[in-house]
Amino acid sequence: MKILVASAFAICLSLAAVSGSRAMPLAPLDQAASVDIIRVAGGCGPGWHRGPYGGCRPMYNCPPGWHSGPFGRRCFRNW
Repeated sequence: MKILVASAFAICLSLAAVSGSRAMPLAPLDQAASVDIIRVAGGCGPGWHRGPYGGCRPMYNCPPGWHSGPFGRRCFRNW
């Protein structure tokens, strides 16, 4: 009988906690975008990109007819 009362109490307590929580209230759909937000590609900022392991790396732009090397620090001629 003690186990039945304890489990019923635990179930009622958990249901009361779930129904009263407001961890993420719904936002209105007609909300305009904020003007103080700056969009950047990949979260690294202008002139940077995400590397193979998720870190931010600088972008090296090679001229036409050239390509970047294995680590992107040198330009090599296309053959």
